[in-house]
Order: sequence, then structure tokens, then C-alpha cells
Amino acid sequence: MTSSARFVRLFADEDGESHFEDVEMPMSAVQYAPPAPALDLSDPLTATRVSWLRFPADWNDGAHPSPRRQLFVVLAGRVEGWTSKGDTRHFEAGDCLLMEDTTGKGHGARPLDGEALAILVALEGEPSART
Repeated sequence: MTSSARFVRLFADEDGESHFEDVEMPMSAVQYAPPAPALDLSDPLTATRVSWLRFPADWNDGAHPSPRRQLFVVLAGRVEGWTSKGDTRHFEAGDCLLMEDTTGKGHGARPLDGEALAILVALEGEPSART
């Protein structure tokens, strides 16, 4: 059985404008930890480090590119993000954002309803060529 994990990708186009894209990563049933039953697993991504990130309740940023290719996973609270074109998305606990806008005009972000907690997973490799 093949399934997928859904997440949002943030990237910059050749004009430097940032965009959101809904993406699905294919997963297949794998005997990951025998004798446990099979689990759905994707191909691995190579990560270099993991960091915890807390947004103070009053933190707000107009625009910045991502400092590196990374996964942003919300653990608690809600975060609003927007692209240079003005598209806005809300991310809450369990949501994952693949941040690949390492060039261009960047994106903005702010916590909603108080503090937010996330983890950042720095990834190796070049941005996806889906554009």
C-alpha cells in the first residue's frame, strides 16, 4: 500500500518572489522495527541539525529569506506565515513547512494567540526543482 505525507513547501521563484505549494511525499509500508507491524515510511532526507524555536507572543517580522533549507514543524501554538506575493497560511501543532526560500524577497511570520513552539530541522542538499 502506498500513502503520502502532506506538507507545505515555501520557495522562491526565478524573480525572487516567494510562494507556498502543497506537496505530497510518497510513503510505502516498511518493516521498520521488526517484529513490530509495518509502518508507512518515506525516503530519507539528510539532516545536519535540529533546533527548538520559541516565538515570543509579540514577535513579528516583515520579510526575510530562510537562512537555510529546513523543515519547520509546529509543536504548540499557531504561526501565521506570508509570502512576498501576499499569500497567507496558518500553521498549528503538527503542521510541517519545507522552507526552501533561501534567496529572493523571503517571507514574513508571526505567532498567533500568544507564544508558539517549533522545531527546525536543517537539511542538506539543494531546494526541490518542482517550480
